[in-house]
Amino acid sequence: MHESGAPRISLPTETTVAQTPPVAAAPSIADRTRLAFAALLAGNICLAFGPLLVRLGGVGPVAAGFWRLALAAPLLFLLARVARQPIPRLSGRMWVMLALGGLFFAADLGSWHFGIFRTRLANATLFGNISSFIFALYGFLLARRLPGRNQSLALLLAVAGVALLLGRSYELSPKNTVGDLLCLVAGLFYTGYLIVIERARGLLQPLPTLAISTLFGILPLLGFAMLLGERIMPDIWWPLLLLAIGSQVAGQGLMVYAIGHLSPVVVGLGLLSQPVLAAAIGWIGYDERLTLADYAGALAIAVALVLVRRPEKGRG
Repeated sequence: MHESGAPRISLPTETTVAQTPPVAAAPSIADRTRLAFAALLAGNICLAFGPLLVRLGGVGPVAAGFWRLALAAPLLFLLARVARQPIPRLSGRMWVMLALGGLFFAADLGSWHFGIFRTRLANATLFGNISSFIFALYGFLLARRLPGRNQSLALLLAVAGVALLLGRSYELSPKNTVGDLLCLVAGLFYTGYLIVIERARGLLQPLPTLAISTLFGILPLLGFAMLLGERIMPDIWWPLLLLAIGSQVAGQGLMVYAIGHLSPVVVGLGLLSQPVLAAAIGWIGYDERLTLADYAGALAIAVALVLVRRPEKGRG
């Protein structure tokens, strides 16, 4: 009863505290890494259908590369605007870097598309994927350290996996020499492209990076196709549209995103999922029989991709 006359002191209640709007937690580094790795694999799935679409395009191989970039470029700039990834004011050095990336990519496409018609598909896949190992080596040079135990084992498994997948169909023959060399050169050019994109992604978001580099690759491919006297205008457009959307917008778009979040070692070995996917496409689309060596090679590459992402003991 005596408390009724006492002054009341208002205390903060749970309702008052709860009125503060919650702040959404930013994605952790682990979450971003997992998302980037999923994007890397998804991008490689899209890219694995590229050679099939080039052959269905009804134009010359270099002309197919031209249409891949020419049809994709407007869509990439539109997507960059919709996704609110504007192109900032760039330095002259950055423009040169992106132009170089576009030229590397154009040279890669031209050499690769030209080479796949002049050698066996297994040879083209083997030599074209040399970029996987060179880009991984670049990652070790960039980090200024030797590969750890997990990384070394992953690299050995990756080499063994590629050998098992392609060993039975690879053929070293004088008639394949020109095609083999073109695909080897394509792999070197693609390595240069990956290095440029990796450096550009430190300053640019993925869609502007890909859109600008794509733009710089269009005219060189058109000029090269005209110089070779290739057929440029197609009778049917759907294979080239799928090539542009699937390989360039989706495939390279996911790859460029992943490069901004993953190490060159992981990206390099991730590229080796393409021979596995190529074997699966051959099995589904062309009724090509898969042998025990194919399954073993695919398993070796899968284990390599798991190992390369595991942290090394004793390293910070």
